[in-house]
Amino acid sequence: MLINCAVYEDGTKLADIPIDRIGDYVSLPRCFVWVALHDPTPEELEEVRAEFGLHPLAVEDAQHGHQRPKVEEYADSLFVVMHLLDTDERRPGVLDVGELNVFVGRNYLVSVRSRSGHGFVEVRERCEREPELLRNGPGFVLYALMDAAVDRYFPVIDGLEVELETIEQQIFSKGQARENIRRLYALKQRLTVLKHAVAPLLEGTGKLHGGRVPQICAGSQEYFRDVVDHLGRIDASIDATRDTIGTAIHVNLSMVTIEDGEVTKRLAAWAAIFAVCTAFAGIWGMNFEHMPELKWQYGYVAALLLMFGICGYLYYRFRRAGWV
Repeated sequence: MLINCAVYEDGTKLADIPIDRIGDYVSLPRCFVWVALHDPTPEELEEVRAEFGLHPLAVEDAQHGHQRPKVEEYADSLFVVMHLLDTDERRPGVLDVGELNVFVGRNYLVSVRSRSGHGFVEVRERCEREPELLRNGPGFVLYALMDAAVDRYFPVIDGLEVELETIEQQIFSKGQARENIRRLYALKQRLTVLKHAVAPLLEGTGKLHGGRVPQICAGSQEYFRDVVDHLGRIDASIDATRDTIGTAIHVNLSMVTIEDGEVTKRLAAWAAIFAVCTAFAGIWGMNFEHMPELKWQYGYVAALLLMFGICGYLYYRFRRAGWV
């Protein structure tokens, strides 16, 4: 659906207009039109495409969704794809991945938000509060949208780091190793989702502030450099957290092995203790005729005392060794 369609002149908002009146303003020299769409229908996208002359391949990507974050240049226009990551308190441990597709031209900007309920009203309000910056045109609006999308990654990485610290505090808790491994793998999966959102966007945004910068972004290079700095910090945090998760998984696997070894030692100790009884019972149970112990009056009692004595001694030694 259509969220907003407004026209701006020299950094000041003129009016909200219907889509069919875009042509009246888009040709004016100091004006640009900002259109915001949320989960649009193919008909709505086609209407916007016709008004602005958007590249059909870019429109096709926006319509199908599930694109890799990227910055593509089509003649005198840009097409930018960003992932929007949202957390849901009703589903802890799950990251909802939305998408923001932005078409930018000399006198227009079209943002298409898909599969995300978190809008960008604050971005529009911020831009309208700073008319001296909004005079830079659609390039500054693109920066503001990218900056808002990237800022939403910080709470995500902070939450992942806090969860990792919580798991690390339980690494050496007895009986928690297997549960910790499950939580670590789930954490690693969410970190991978964040990595897929950040790394390609970091590569693409680098084209907007260094080298041959598109003319649309020429007046906002230093702002895009700030976005790149934020993305670089998040990317470094992701790599550091990923390394820590890898180490924690190895430690937990070692703890599982140690716990299994403890169980094996206990079973071996009790098997050794009962093996003594089995050995003596097997010898005296052969019923040979010429066995001196069979005719002894106190043989039965002595045999029991001998077995219990040896078993007790083995239990004492295993107990001291920590095997039982």
